[in-house]
Amino acid sequence: MPSVTKMKPRKKIPAAEWDVRVDLAACYRLTAQYGMTDLALTHISARVPGHPDHFLLNPYGLLFDEITASSLVKIDMDGNVVEDSDWEVNRAGYVIHSAILAARPEINCVLHTHTVPGMAVSAQAEGLLPLAQCSMRFYNRLAYHDFEGISLDTDERSRLQASLGDKYAMMLRNHGLLVAGRTVAEAWSLNWSLERACQVQVAAQGGNATISPAPAEVAEHTARQMWQGNEPSGKREWPSLLRQLDRIDPSYKQ
Repeated sequence: MPSVTKMKPRKKIPAAEWDVRVDLAACYRLTAQYGMTDLALTHISARVPGHPDHFLLNPYGLLFDEITASSLVKIDMDGNVVEDSDWEVNRAGYVIHSAILAARPEINCVLHTHTVPGMAVSAQAEGLLPLAQCSMRFYNRLAYHDFEGISLDTDERSRLQASLGDKYAMMLRNHGLLVAGRTVAEAWSLNWSLERACQVQVAAQGGNATISPAPAEVAEHTARQMWQGNEPSGKREWPSLLRQLDRIDPSYKQ
């Protein structure tokens, strides 16, 4: 197994790509910091600037808190590693992320998790309920994809694309959560809200509590408020999150 500390020469990576690498590595670290990992499973991707058919994915075998900007693996839509790397990528990661990035040119980051709340709600027949503001962000804006087993077959890509449609978030039934952002920051913001919504739902269902979803018109109004405007979400908090990582461990920039 290659060394975690082995890095590519910084000078060989264009500035625009390096910036995306740093953001993506930060996203992996934040996902670990906030307890949304499944050891070395799950994956977050980012499209390479200037090369829409290339994207970055985690080295398969590293925990999220070990990932750095230079250790990310660059692959194409056919799953080929397009520059030297000692690491492989998760086959399921390639299938899922290539499906979304190929179908949605405006999407530049895809984030997929297997958290306990996310998996729990994904197994519920009614799906996500409009129980709180974070939940209502996805009212009529959350796609669903039925579980087909581990996503190793490229034939599933067309069905993943059809399931997501024009939405930015999807619940993978009996599996977990997936969000798609125009930026890494937006993907993180969407994932934070969707994860929070699942936590609220699981907590509200505990004991003998009676659940009271918001009325449809209120949920739709709230969703419209949260999706208004054309700027990617996450823009405000992302710099603060990067500063937080810098205080804890800035090695994601390596």
